[in-house]
Amino acid sequence: MRILVAMTGASGALYAQRLLDNLDPTQHEIHIVISNYARAVIEEELAGGLRLPANARSHSVKSMNAPFASGSNPLDAMVVIPCSMGTLGRIAHGFSEDVLLRAADVMLKERKKLILVPRETPLNLVHVKNFELLLLAGATILPANPSFYTHPASVEQVVDTVVARVLDHLGIQQNIMARWREEKE
Repeated sequence: MRILVAMTGASGALYAQRLLDNLDPTQHEIHIVISNYARAVIEEELAGGLRLPANARSHSVKSMNAPFASGSNPLDAMVVIPCSMGTLGRIAHGFSEDVLLRAADVMLKERKKLILVPRETPLNLVHVKNFELLLLAGATILPANPSFYTHPASVEQVVDTVVARVLDHLGIQQNIMARWREEKE
């Protein structure tokens, strides 16, 4: 599978790191695009910076030369994690002034898998209307809302409850979180 992991300036860089940690670069072609402000968030939130998988290809957010910037060469899936509401709104309204936004536009127009992981609260009506537009266009909105039924013991394990759902929606086998199971009688 050809996958683009895109990071925006929303807090939650650990979500992207844990997704990258759980994508097998021997099984998938992994591309990375990091927005300008995401770099500041990475510096603030990830001690030691972002660790990229072996063979992952990083692309400048301002370069439109990436192969996936064209509908003639779409990726199989794109995940924007974390996704700022500004980026989500620009995607919802078809702005494509950089390769991150253009790739999302290509994913929608080519009916490919686009997963957006917003990390924002509370929501206002503009956010909800942008969610609606994106859902109607075929995107998956997967908010960074962790679950706690697995009794996570660390921040990383809390984050993994969201990352596991992203992997599920990509169709990639995950073993980082236990499945919900029937209660014992």
